[in-house]
Amino acid sequence: MPDSSTATGLHTGAHNPALLHHFAEPEQQRDAASLGMWVFLATEVMFFGGLFCAYLVYRRWYFQDFAAASKTINMGYGATNTAVLICSSLTVVLAVWAAQTARRTLLITSLILTMILGLAFLGIKGIEYREKFVEHHVPGPSFSFEKVPIPGHPDQYANPRHAQIFFSLYFVMTGLHALHMIIGLGIFLWLLGMAWKGRFTPEWHTPVEIGGLYWHFVDIVWIYLFPLLYLIDRHP
Repeated sequence: MPDSSTATGLHTGAHNPALLHHFAEPEQQRDAASLGMWVFLATEVMFFGGLFCAYLVYRRWYFQDFAAASKTINMGYGATNTAVLICSSLTVVLAVWAAQTARRTLLITSLILTMILGLAFLGIKGIEYREKFVEHHVPGPSFSFEKVPIPGHPDQYANPRHAQIFFSLYFVMTGLHALHMIIGLGIFLWLLGMAWKGRFTPEWHTPVEIGGLYWHFVDIVWIYLFPLLYLIDRHP
């Protein structure tokens, strides 16, 4: 005969369709999901950390050229996107709280607002990318960065080869971040569908919490990207 803990697990599972068969109780399932997400985020930190280290090394080597290249990026777009993501973090927190307290309407509204803010971020980033294409600042055969003065030294010009390194890192890091944003939007679209069907309850809302963790990580990555890429030596 099964022991009391097994019997309890089976009893809980029979009355909770959200509980997977290989977990004894909902708390165990929630802890396992949270641990899995934190491990995944740790790998993402190492992934982006390598890019940050490469950027900082080149920035130290070619600081003046990187400053000149950074000055050609529209800081207004970057600042606006930073504000957009901060607001999206707020809506994610509201979504998690709504799921915990059985506020279905607020949950759905918060998820929709988060997606709208995410799409706004991508739209602004698309406008910024288009400007770089028009200005021929995209690394490749058509790259052009001639006669661009170094900030604080109007008689000195940036080295186009070093500037191309900056834009290579810029497009790689912001592009990967945008890809993570698109994945996050897909996750929140699925969460919205589940919330619309009323699947989340105060007893089971783990997917909302896990999706929120992922979204907060993406926001934090941008909080580091913005000063590194946009705020280099803006004033002589």
